Amino acid sequence: MVDAVIVSSARTPIGKAYRGAFNITHGAQLGAWVTESVVERAGIDPAIVEDVMMGTARPEGATGGNIARQIALRARLPDSVSGVTINRFCSSGLQAIAMAAQQIVMEKTPAIVAGGLESVSLTTNEHMNTHFLRDQWILENQPDLYMPMLETAEVVANRYGISREEQDIYGLRSQKRVTAARDAGLFKDEIIPVTTIKQEKDKESGEIRKVEVTVEHDEGIRDTTAEGLAGLKPVIDGGSITAGNASQLSDGAAACLLMNSKLAEKQNIEPLGIYRGFTVAGCKPDEMGIGPVYAVPRLLQRAGIRMEDVGLWELNEAFAVQVLYCQKQLQIPDDILNVNGGSIAIGHPFGMSGARMVGHALMEGKRRGVKYVVVTMCIGGGMGAAGLFEVV
Repeated sequence: MVDAVIVSSARTPIGKAYRGAFNITHGAQLGAWVTESVVERAGIDPAIVEDVMMGTARPEGATGGNIARQIALRARLPDSVSGVTINRFCSSGLQAIAMAAQQIVMEKTPAIVAGGLESVSLTTNEHMNTHFLRDQWILENQPDLYMPMLETAEVVANRYGISREEQDIYGLRSQKRVTAARDAGLFKDEIIPVTTIKQEKDKESGEIRKVEVTVEHDEGIRDTTAEGLAGLKPVIDGGSITAGNASQLSDGAAACLLMNSKLAEKQNIEPLGIYRGFTVAGCKPDEMGIGPVYAVPRLLQRAGIRMEDVGLWELNEAFAVQVLYCQKQLQIPDDILNVNGGSIAIGHPFGMSGARMVGHALMEGKRRGVKYVVVTMCIGGGMGAAGLFEVV
């Protein structure tokens, strides 16, 4: 039987949106860095790669125009390598990996680069296309579909009684775990240092200038204290969501190289892991953050896996409130959930996060000697996604 195996993984450092290193870096370059890296790390002939599948939550502007095909060419892959862009909002990178795996298993495709990217800096605010943005029927009949994610997080907090204090405690935990992981060098095998051009404004003169910068670490990691978090104002007056218990707006890219298991074996390539399944599920749009509660049981049931068989969980930290609710409902032990922190601490380039989490989960799973890892996340519009991987 042919399996789809993940043989290499790479990601850029995560840059702060608008003010960070990637604030004028085109999506083609973001994706090309990680695409080149995973092919090089696998040590394969680039001509074996048949497709580049890239997810992004905003497939327009600097990440539009079928950005996956642009990435394939920008990464100097042969002209024979195709490209397809995928959008399932925050799970776009995970969705791309699942689709690539299914293509390998069902169609016997030899190798595919799959992952995700986001340039929040170049596709939001004044750069966002708002022409005919909303459908009138949906506005009249399902208006919650258009509710900003921040507001849905407040709905979850209020509906399920999750306090500001609980959220802040989780936010601090994420920062502490990420800092400890960085200091222990646990991200060094996944992050590729990159050099790019950044635009910045001189505080005194107001001059806009472009400077070359080399980025080696995630820019969002902060020296956080409980007192500091408690002092932050809620984003919405009277609410509980703050900049300290929610994910940071960010730019970045991540990718994995997936291969036909028989081809990988023939080329003596030792994989990081094996794709074992993927599911999605819908939920009420106004509480989109709890989507994993519906996707995970479906995933495990179809794979014939029990909760206790999973040795490591990566649940995207869009907001502390939704992680806390999902953890409680799914009964995920704290010591195997987001063990090295997550998006609250390092940032959440929407389309990138799922792919980043897959690579990290497989590397950390191997360090811990576990068999199965699950990557799951909530999705804008009221959905959840979950992927199961076996560590090799």
